[in-house]
Amino acid sequence: MSYKPNDYYARKAKQENFAARSIYKLEEIDLKHKLFKQGDNLLDLGASPGSWLQYASKKAGEKGKVFGIDLKPVEVKLPNVFTVQDNIETFDLQTLFDRYGFNDKFDVVMSDMAPNTTGSRFTDQARSFDLSMLALQTAKRFLRPGGHFVCKIFDGEDAMAFRDEVKSCFGECFVLRPKSTRNSSKEIFVTGKYFKA
Repeated sequence: MSYKPNDYYARKAKQENFAARSIYKLEEIDLKHKLFKQGDNLLDLGASPGSWLQYASKKAGEKGKVFGIDLKPVEVKLPNVFTVQDNIETFDLQTLFDRYGFNDKFDVVMSDMAPNTTGSRFTDQARSFDLSMLALQTAKRFLRPGGHFVCKIFDGEDAMAFRDEVKSCFGECFVLRPKSTRNSSKEIFVTGKYFKA
């Protein structure tokens, strides 16, 4: 990623050898809602450039595993992290999981997916909603009962509809705009805890 010299979190990420400033968003969400534990099986959708993988890898520890997938390449290499460059809309994820030894359901499914923005607020929000729903459908399929879900979505009317969808599938639901989010950004994060399979 390109680090803006006047961006505190970008400079901090560079100093701490993280792939992107977005690690601090996931860290804040985790500190607030306690999503991860040692030994977890974790799925990261939209994993590039890899800062969420770095955070998840540390949280899962030696006994845990993290699987990341993205349309873009992921440069992060860690012993308990497996990554694939592919499209989750068209690829059979179960085949991938079987190949890499992810035989159990995931403890946490997380999505930092975002559409290529067009400059049209309506279009960008609609595309973000579609990606968020795709992430939720993936979570419904591969998340263990009682597992957790966190997903980025662009704020707007669709975001509240998405929150309600998450609320219907999980015991608890939260919406957060992390402190490290840029002022110009429209993104918020919806977290679901205790999946009702």
